[in-house]
Amino acid sequence: MAPKLAYLGLGNMGQAMCKNLVQKGNLSSPLVLYNRTAKRANELSDRVGNCIVSSSITNAVADADIIFSCLTDDNAVLETFTEILKHDVKGKLFVSCSTTQPETSDKLASLVEAQDAGLVTMPVFGEPSMAEKGLLTCVPAGRADLVVKVLPYCTGVIGRAVIDFSDQPHSKASLLKVIGNVFIINMIETVAEGLVLAEKAELGKENLHKFIEVIFPGPHALYSKRMITGDYYTRDEPAVAIDMARHLAEEVSGLASASGAKLPAYEVARKHLDMVKDYAGAKGDVSGIYGALRLLGGLAFENQN
Repeated sequence: MAPKLAYLGLGNMGQAMCKNLVQKGNLSSPLVLYNRTAKRANELSDRVGNCIVSSSITNAVADADIIFSCLTDDNAVLETFTEILKHDVKGKLFVSCSTTQPETSDKLASLVEAQDAGLVTMPVFGEPSMAEKGLLTCVPAGRADLVVKVLPYCTGVIGRAVIDFSDQPHSKASLLKVIGNVFIINMIETVAEGLVLAEKAELGKENLHKFIEVIFPGPHALYSKRMITGDYYTRDEPAVAIDMARHLAEEVSGLASASGAKLPAYEVARKHLDMVKDYAGAKGDVSGIYGALRLLGGLAFENQN
């Protein structure tokens, strides 16, 4: 019999992943949803269909065999699982897609395994628009016999690729997620710097964007388009909220400091994240680094004025 799935935590990423699980996951029964704000769960259920909204996290877990979760931070993860593990979870498989510190992932695995349940730590790379299109990169870690149960819901469902850390410690997947953010923020910084230079040198941002699309398709082109169209400040809700970006940046810097590594380029980009926060507040988007660099170049933060 096919396993019954549940999903806990319906932020932008969680909602997109749920949609793809329902539409592409070949589920044999409705996806069980739980969110602290029930309205969000009900709206998602109405929008995608084939879902059941659970009235409590305990019921959601009790009704499922495999329980995915995507929660805001380490504290939310530990608090949620503390509540879950008060009840019988023997034989259940939890899949944590939350971005957590490596030590938190290993601690969570110990807590779950002590209750005769299983855990696959599976952070994902990609932002909400990529999650919506099923283009995430999944990084599952944990026992191979458990990871194999999760793989059918990865490539072709919620993601486009898997970086398989089977039989590696849970912390390794979380560590990759933290270090991977170095590449992402530095990439955004590089694109933004190039666009500002193209404007100041009178090449034109649209001409540089053509180059980026051809030579650097994928995330580079995605963020370039977001910048040149003004999406980084005109959208109703940030694609990647500046507070989240700065929180992740702090984690990266903390890891570097603890490891004795130096990240000079990253620290420059991190200062520009702070500028975005100062200018746009909580509505700021990570791609607003472009606006910060425009300010430094004597231009307006907004590029459509």
